[in-house]
Amino acid sequence: MEVVWEAARGPQLLQLGAGVVILMLTVVAMSFLPSLVTYCRQWKVMKPIPGVSPCYPVLGNATILERTGEAFFKQLQTYVEQYKSTPFFKIWIGPLPVLIFYHPDSVEVILSSSKHIEKSFLYTFLHPWLGTGLLTSTGDKWRLRRKMITPTFHFAILTDFLEIMNEQGGILLEKLEKHVDKEPFDIFLDVTLCALDIICETAMGRNVGAQENKDSDYVRAIYRMSDLIQQRQKSPWFWPDLLYSLFKEGREHDRNLKILHNFTDTVIAEKAAELEKTKQTKHDTDGNCKERGSQKRKAFLDMLLSARDDEGNKLSYRDIREEVDTFMFEGHDTTAAAMNWVLYLLGRNPEAQKKVHKELDEVFGNTERPVTTDDLKQLRYLECVVKESLRLFPSVPLFARTLREDCCINGYQIPKGANILVITYALHRDPEIFPDPEEFRPERFFPENCKGRHPYAYVPFSAGPRNCIGQRFAQMEEKTLLALILRRFWVDSCQKPEELGLTGELILRPNNGIWIKLKRRPNAGSE
Repeated sequence: MEVVWEAARGPQLLQLGAGVVILMLTVVAMSFLPSLVTYCRQWKVMKPIPGVSPCYPVLGNATILERTGEAFFKQLQTYVEQYKSTPFFKIWIGPLPVLIFYHPDSVEVILSSSKHIEKSFLYTFLHPWLGTGLLTSTGDKWRLRRKMITPTFHFAILTDFLEIMNEQGGILLEKLEKHVDKEPFDIFLDVTLCALDIICETAMGRNVGAQENKDSDYVRAIYRMSDLIQQRQKSPWFWPDLLYSLFKEGREHDRNLKILHNFTDTVIAEKAAELEKTKQTKHDTDGNCKERGSQKRKAFLDMLLSARDDEGNKLSYRDIREEVDTFMFEGHDTTAAAMNWVLYLLGRNPEAQKKVHKELDEVFGNTERPVTTDDLKQLRYLECVVKESLRLFPSVPLFARTLREDCCINGYQIPKGANILVITYALHRDPEIFPDPEEFRPERFFPENCKGRHPYAYVPFSAGPRNCIGQRFAQMEEKTLLALILRRFWVDSCQKPEELGLTGELILRPNNGIWIKLKRRPNAGSE
């Protein structure tokens, strides 16, 4: 009897199991239906826009896109050259539509808008580390945060950081002394570690000694996290959090994230305790660089702990961590890359380097005194050199936005949700605006030569409402460190452009480093 019952129940169980599977598949399909509808609409609306082939439904151009950063960046440049007669073109990264912009008129439509301020989907992979701080937030949160943080970048406050830049620059000079009249060496890491020390001390008030200990857990975690984020952005199979956690890269991501957040949490807690103690003992809290009886300087973190919105509300602990981590992420790699490219270009253009040295001698004589704000104002040719270097090698070679509403650009309909990728590296090489664009000519940025230039033809710090809030800080740091280096040394570059291994990811970096030779300038350092 039991055997007959089991035999009769078998088909029922199979039917029940099949019903459960069908129900689960239906739920999954329904959850993806809105995305599928959006995808089909985007595909249809964007069909008239010129695009890379072959392109397949769902897969898009994934089968032909290069995997390595260097090869992919070259591929993008090839596509720009191929489509240069069109205002923009499209690629599909899997189901993600991306429009490539490289003409100033098209770029202006996006960057000048107060509506299209949302960062691309690809920025979501920064959220575990940076949260939704100034770089990654949007809408009302971004507007409020920008308003609260802007005062911390006031010129008077930035001037206080000049002492830190001079001190860390002095450590860099001593490291570079070891290479004078020696074999070529890669300077990229030396400059980057100096920039990291500067941002750590100015953002958090903590000296991590990166120049003297590049193997500290925090320093290694910063660089490894940046690499992991870049890998994940161009690997769709890493996009779902659950899947990513199953890969060794995902587990490594979590380990490094813990190191970074633990360090920031510790520093914030210490700073908050210091601030409370200062209030209780009625020490100086008027925003001066130094407190009475103390050699500790104010950092961005000190100001964030005191910042309030229009209604008197302070930033939460999490808000502060988001912004400090954002400063750390954005504030050293970009400036370091810019300084490295200046040294590379001056090493290849001796006439320009002679003009820089002449200007430095006029301002500083033969002394090696610290750089002051008055000095920086007088270094006009050096400023043009930095600007021209950022034209040829923008620290951020591409950045992306997501459209929050349908729009029409150059006669093409672009649907809501499309991603706009602005390639500054290509934008800055428009021959109609910059004749002989591959030539290094700092004179392009003399005031008289800038008149009438399209305002969106040169955007190394982005432009419009979401321009870089820290650009004055970056310019001050770059000019200060370059002045310190070039007052003492003559630079010779040892690579041709094709030997750099140019990679455009989060920043524009040379895969093969920046190899230079240093010579001491006559009378450098004499008092």
